[in-house]
Amino acid sequence: MSTLDGKKIAFLTSQIGIEKAELTEPWKTVTDAGATAVHLAPETGDVQSMVGDVDKDEVFAADRTIASASVDEFDALVIPGGTVNADNLRLDGDAVALVTAFSEAGKPVAAICHGPWALVEAGVLPGKTLTSYPSLQTDVRNAGGTWVDEQVKHCTANGWDLITSRNPDDLKAFGDTILEVVAGR
Repeated sequence: MSTLDGKKIAFLTSQIGIEKAELTEPWKTVTDAGATAVHLAPETGDVQSMVGDVDKDEVFAADRTIASASVDEFDALVIPGGTVNADNLRLDGDAVALVTAFSEAGKPVAAICHGPWALVEAGVLPGKTLTSYPSLQTDVRNAGGTWVDEQVKHCTANGWDLITSRNPDDLKAFGDTILEVVAGR
């Protein structure tokens, strides 16, 4: 039996601008541990990944629309970064509503790099301590969170687990913490 057998984890992206490694590496980490991963985007079909925020890379298929998803179906939510991805997600009402639903349900949310912009927009950061790409620190503070410069930060304040990391260099620690938190539920 694997660590996450029976667990179902949602990966939330927009249609374009996802930092490839921030989608594929956590996906591999959770599926290798036995979880079922489901890719949610505003539309089904093509989702464009990037490398270094500027170079187009692979195209992935979204499994389902964000609007068709319910927090009750999933054990955790992962929000990859990529500047364009994160900026588009925070403008998508269904994405923001899903992030809010996860926090209200007390289910783990993991966000890396620019991914915490969706958390800022959802208004779920008061009392939380997190990390992100450094350019988001003012946004995090203005949204009521405490920003720290750490490889990975796991915060349990306000009754739900928030796992955050700064950038692709932190993916190993990010994935390990997701496994630890989700397996412990």
